[in-house]
Amino acid sequence: MMHLDISEVAQRSGVPASALRYYEEKGLIASTGRRGLRRLFDIGVLERLALIALGRTAGFSLDEIARMFGTDGQPRIDRLMLTAKADELDRTIRNLSVMRDGLRHAAVCSAPSHMECPKFRRILRAAEAGAKVKSEKKAPKPPKPPKG
Repeated sequence: MMHLDISEVAQRSGVPASALRYYEEKGLIASTGRRGLRRLFDIGVLERLALIALGRTAGFSLDEIARMFGTDGQPRIDRLMLTAKADELDRTIRNLSVMRDGLRHAAVCSAPSHMECPKFRRILRAAEAGAKVKSEKKAPKPPKPPKG
């Protein structure tokens, strides 16, 4: 079985050694031993790092990615979780497309000022509403009063 030290894994995967140590701390990867002070990893860690990179690119958190691996280290990907993330990406794409189209319009709009452009004003109101929704989602809910 081939083993790579942490610098070789970093070089082959493009993942910095500091991130590899952090991934190990989070339980995403596991070293198989040490050669002097350097951690050693099984060659299979490269495929696992590729799966982690794919998950990160798709927008999954490291905790979500960690849940995608079974206790034996093999991928156990929840298909419902993938569907939910794909739906989330669809919403993001739609929102970004609207924003892109609005920016393109604003760049060529013939109104004397962007603030006088009806389309730009609609985009502005939509952005304001979106910011309000995001802040409401982040605001903690007040505790319920005790029943008594």
